[in-house]
Amino acid sequence: MTVPDPRDTDVAEPAGPGPAAEFAGPVDTVLSSAYRALSVGIVSVVVLIAFEATAVGTAMPVAARELDGVSLYAFAFSGYFTTSLFGMVLSGQWSDRRGPLAPLTGGIAAFAAGLLLSGTAGAMWLFILGRAVQGLGGGLVIVALYVVVGRAYPERLRPAIMAAFAAGWVVPSVVGPLASGAVTEHLGWRWVFVGIPVLVVFPLALALPQIRARAAGPVGGGDAPASFDRRRIRLALGISLGAGLLQYAAQDLRWISLLPGAAGVALLVPAVLGLLPRGTYRAARGLPSVVLLRGVAAGSFIAAESFVPLMLVTQRGLSPTLAGLSLAAGGATWAAGSWLQARSRMEPYRDRLMTLGMVLVAAAIATAPSVLIDAVPAWTVAVAWGFGCLGMGLVISSTSVLLLQLSAPEEAGTNSAALQISDGLSNVILLAIGGAAFAALGGGTVSHAATEATGSHPTAFAAVFLPMAGVALVGAWVTTRLRER
Repeated sequence: MTVPDPRDTDVAEPAGPGPAAEFAGPVDTVLSSAYRALSVGIVSVVVLIAFEATAVGTAMPVAARELDGVSLYAFAFSGYFTTSLFGMVLSGQWSDRRGPLAPLTGGIAAFAAGLLLSGTAGAMWLFILGRAVQGLGGGLVIVALYVVVGRAYPERLRPAIMAAFAAGWVVPSVVGPLASGAVTEHLGWRWVFVGIPVLVVFPLALALPQIRARAAGPVGGGDAPASFDRRRIRLALGISLGAGLLQYAAQDLRWISLLPGAAGVALLVPAVLGLLPRGTYRAARGLPSVVLLRGVAAGSFIAAESFVPLMLVTQRGLSPTLAGLSLAAGGATWAAGSWLQARSRMEPYRDRLMTLGMVLVAAAIATAPSVLIDAVPAWTVAVAWGFGCLGMGLVISSTSVLLLQLSAPEEAGTNSAALQISDGLSNVILLAIGGAAFAALGGGTVSHAATEATGSHPTAFAAVFLPMAGVALVGAWVTTRLRER
């Protein structure tokens, strides 16, 4: 769920065309008359992306079997991820130079086109191509939305709209898999893909006029937008290709896979150093640590969460449905954490809330493998994960808020892209490390489609969860470096 969704340095309010101050006046909430249409529109876009992310995973196994492409199953996910990284960088450049309206509309169009291409595919390679187009659109959209928030809302309202983004994932995370399963069973998997683009019309009709009035055009309203930074575009291609090669290598533990793995690392390292803020890798104070924290939090949590249903099914004998439902409450507690950080009275304590959030995440990840002991009730995971998601709600929304506070108006797109790159890239790297450790220590043959594994050894699960808990504790330390001295 990455989506989707934030440290305290006073920065001048973004002043693009249609500046937020022009609309502020007595407006107090994101649902007041001046902001209602924009808020409902952009949150609806997030809800649709969330529904797609949670629903498509349910239909994917059926699609792969029907298209005779089970052997290529993982590439349907990695294809989306690798192109979304490029889309994030492109959207950051595009939004900073010409405003977020064009990348947002172009991204939604690409997202819908990818869904239609996958939904009508007659071969697995066409299906994967559709997922790649969809990923490009998703990368364009998420960064453009951050720029819209930075330009169209005053600083006091940004925590609230970020909390609304998080809340937009709650219902899809619960309803999405169930609805997708019913549609797949009764109408066919293709309708899960081709039905979503129709729903895009409503949020576009609400949001686009507001975005055009408040956030269109380059910062300052200049008539001659700057050209794109070609070096960053090349680095974006490098990070996308490098991530794809690394994912491919992680899926095959043969010695020959070291070659694409090494090539992926060779492409990733210079690209990451060039696209993330200087000093990110060493947790330099301020913006670099905000970007690093986003990756550490998202990567450790998602890498661990990916193995929770598998552990409950193979080690405790739960059905896939019950294993999935054990994580359902997390959507509500994640939204609660986002809501809490949005309270104005909590602003002076934002750093402490984020430290608490990362401690909760680390504790949840460390607690999860306790169910490998038969005497520990299986519902322990559900309780622990609820607290972990509460911590993620505190951290993820806050990193978004802080990023906009620390970004000059003309850098909001580039920095938002860096935040999303840190998020997405850490997911694939830590998932690759966790997956390799799992397989090497007796994880057996894992089938993501069926959520089952053959001969999985408990030690293999511990080898995933405990290191990820350690990574989350590193994130707790990073929260102490979010302010400049």
